[in-house]
Amino acid sequence: MKTKQLYYIIRENEREVAEMIFKWLNESTAAIDGDRIEIIAPARTDFFCGSADECEEGILPESLCNAPYYYTEVEGDFVLKVKVSHDFKETYDSASVMVMKDLSCWAKCCFELTDFGTHAAVSVVTRGDSDDANGCNLEGNTAWLQVCRVGNNFAFHYSLDGINFYMMRYFHLPVAVTVKVGLLAQAPTGNGGRRVYEHLSIEKRTVKNIRAGK
Repeated sequence: MKTKQLYYIIRENEREVAEMIFKWLNESTAAIDGDRIEIIAPARTDFFCGSADECEEGILPESLCNAPYYYTEVEGDFVLKVKVSHDFKETYDSASVMVMKDLSCWAKCCFELTDFGTHAAVSVVTRGDSDDANGCNLEGNTAWLQVCRVGNNFAFHYSLDGINFYMMRYFHLPVAVTVKVGLLAQAPTGNGGRRVYEHLSIEKRTVKNIRAGK
């Protein structure tokens, strides 16, 4: 199924201020029904930059920038929230959100099946090379993810109920005033599958406490 063009209303202080058009980087198939977006993560797709040293045991990330990214461009400070879910079939399967300057400067917030067999809030920040940080383990196949921007400072948060959010990562990115922001579907080690995103919201506002996300 070809993706219907998604037009999204950016809100500022409860006012509609702009209509944003979503575009593809690494186009995949997707279905949009109301505020539900399903994106197919093809097999062996990821965003990760850096060489992995050899090790005797364990799975190390491979350098890839081929996962489907469905994004819009947002100027200035903002808050993005979305409810994500998937089937957690294979290691590093994830429904994620990402903020990007270019292919060497980006960060992603993931709800992921880790190599420890847990469902976890995971973050990766890339400034040339990527790091990788597992956050809290979460029960179930559904979570909320949030991204806040204040200047060139960003924070990732997770929530189980869409109301109470908790910080998983605070970081700095050397980005321009306008950045790419959107939905990332990945399957680094597996055969791919469906990633679900619901109740997406983007607000142009500056949070008073970036660590708390509000």
